[in-house]
Amino acid sequence: MLPELIDFFSFSSPNVRTVAMGTVLLGASSALVGCFAFLRKRALSGDVISHSVLPGICLAFIISGEKNPILILAGAFITGWLSLMLVDWVKRKTRLGEDAGLGISLSVFFGLGIVMLSSIQHSGNAEQAGLDRFLFGKAAAMLDEDLYVFGGLAILLIFAVLAFLKEFTLIAFDSSFAQSAGLPIRFLELILTSLTVLAVVSGIQAVGVVLMAALLITPAVAARFWTENLKIMLLISALIGAVSGLAGAFISYSPTLIFNKVVPMPTGPWIVVFATLLAIFSAIFAPKRGVLSRLWMKAGNNLRIAEENILKKMYQMGERKGNFSGIYSSQLILKERKELKGGLNFGLIRLLRKGFVKKYQGGWILTEQGMEKGKRITRLHRLWEMYLHRYLRIDPTHVHEDAETIEHFISPEIEAMLETELNHPEKDPHNVEIPRS
Repeated sequence: MLPELIDFFSFSSPNVRTVAMGTVLLGASSALVGCFAFLRKRALSGDVISHSVLPGICLAFIISGEKNPILILAGAFITGWLSLMLVDWVKRKTRLGEDAGLGISLSVFFGLGIVMLSSIQHSGNAEQAGLDRFLFGKAAAMLDEDLYVFGGLAILLIFAVLAFLKEFTLIAFDSSFAQSAGLPIRFLELILTSLTVLAVVSGIQAVGVVLMAALLITPAVAARFWTENLKIMLLISALIGAVSGLAGAFISYSPTLIFNKVVPMPTGPWIVVFATLLAIFSAIFAPKRGVLSRLWMKAGNNLRIAEENILKKMYQMGERKGNFSGIYSSQLILKERKELKGGLNFGLIRLLRKGFVKKYQGGWILTEQGMEKGKRITRLHRLWEMYLHRYLRIDPTHVHEDAETIEHFISPEIEAMLETELNHPEKDPHNVEIPRS
C-alpha cells in the first residue's frame, strides 16, 4: 500500500494527475455551495437538480451528435434550472407544498432522461458509447479537456461564493433582515440557485447524477457538527470535500484485493462513501454537537443535579431544625429523598472533594460553602413555584414537580428577573419562607 501511496501522490501519471485535481476541485467547490443549501434547509433541491440534468445531457448529445463537454454542461444547466422553475411553479400556483413539487420535478425529469438515454443507446450512433457514465460517474475517464471545463467551473464556484459571502450569509440566516437592509433578495437567490445548479453540473463527470446530491450536502452536514461559525464551517466543508475527492481517486487508482482477486473500484461512489464516513465520524466525535459529547454533557448534568438535590435536602433538613450544622447519615438523607438511591454515596463523595460537605462522626455535615449552595437551590425552587402560581395560575399542589427540574437551570440573570417580577416575595405558595440571597 505504501509504494502505491507514494506513486499516487507523486502524480507521475498524467491521468492520475487529471483525476486527482478534478476530484479535489469538485469536492471543495460543491461542498462550499452545499453549505448554503443545507443552511437554507433546501438539501433536497440538490437531489432534484442532480436527477434533472440527465435529459439535458441527452438532449445536448442528440443535437450535437458528440460528447462535447461544453454542450453537455449547457444542456445539463438548462434542464437543472427548469426543474427548479417547475418546483417554484407548483409551490406558487397550486395547493401542493414544496415537497410535492420536489417529488414531481425529480421523477418527471429523471424519467424523461432515462427514456432519452435508452433511445440514444438504440440509435446506432457510435459516439454514444460511454454516455451512461454520466448516470453513475466515471472520473477515470476524465480527460484534460474535461478537467479544463469542469475544473474551471469549480474554481468559478469557489470565487463566486467568496465574492458574495456576506450577502449569502444574510439570506441564509435572516432573509427578512437582508431585505429590510435593501439587498436584492430575489437576485441573490437567483445567483445562489445558479451556483447550486453549476455545482451539480460540475460533478456529473466524476460522481454522476445519482450521487451528486450526496457530495453537495454531506460535507456541509459533517462540517456543521464541528462549529457554529459559518466561515469555519465553509473551510471545514471544503476540506472534507477535497479530502473525500482525493481519497476516492486514490482508492480507484489502487487495485483492491477482494476474494483473492484484484477488483477495480469506481471513483465517484468512493468519494461519496468517504465523505459519508467523515460525516459519521463527525456526528459521533465532534465536540459539543457530537453524540459522545452530548452523552458526556448529559451525564455531567445528571451528576450536577444529583449533587444539588443532596445539598438542597440537607439545607431543608437543617432549615426545619433551625440548625444548619446538623449531622446527617446517608440513611436519613435517603429517607427524605428516595430517588437519590443508587447515586447518593457517589454524590456525597464528589461533594466532599469539592468542599461542600464534611464527614463527621459517621455522618455528613454541610460546610459554609455547601450551605450557601443548598440555600440558593432552595431559593430558586421556591421562587419558581411562586412564579407558576402567581402568573400561570397553577394550583400550589401542582407546582413542585416543575420547580424540581427548572431550579437547576435558572441563571443569576433570570433569578434577578424573577425577584423583580414577583416584587421580592418572602414566602412561596405553600407559605414557606423563601431564603434571602
